Amino acid sequence: MPQDLKEEIIKINRIYDGRIINLQKRTIKLQSGKIAHREIIKHPGSVAIIPILDNNTIILIEQYRSALEKVILEIPAGTLDHSEKPEDCARRELLEETGYQARNFRKLLASYTTPGYSDEEMHFYLATELTYKGARPEEDENIRTRMIKLDEINRMIKNGEINDMKTISGISRIKFNA
Repeated sequence: MPQDLKEEIIKINRIYDGRIINLQKRTIKLQSGKIAHREIIKHPGSVAIIPILDNNTIILIEQYRSALEKVILEIPAGTLDHSEKPEDCARRELLEETGYQARNFRKLLASYTTPGYSDEEMHFYLATELTYKGARPEEDENIRTRMIKLDEINRMIKNGEINDMKTISGISRIKFNA
């Protein structure tokens, strides 16, 4: 990384420590010598899973998202527990949210969700050879599963019916990697 772009952290104020995220206000010094501030969300990381029932059917979930104040359609996903490995988290979240276990998990990519203000890294997995075991949602989750053909999902993305970035990113990867 070019060192002339690096910012020097002068001070970190912890604003909020939550169950999932922590919020910091950083005072930084730019290479020009100017002082600036950054609001940073510290996040433990997350996973997103593309569960394929057959060559064309993918399990999506409908879930109310309080930040958006509406129900959206998305691939299963979840937050890493402390020191949890991403694949272990993906297996846990798949079972909790859909009721399925996968014989095969393949990592597709890892990417930063919103690097302008968060350090969250999301790990994407393709889950195949699924067996239904029964959903086990967490007590604060209200989720409904939907089995949708890939062609229909692509149409829904194109028409703006699916507008969740992790879902769009995950689905776009399987078109090239499945």
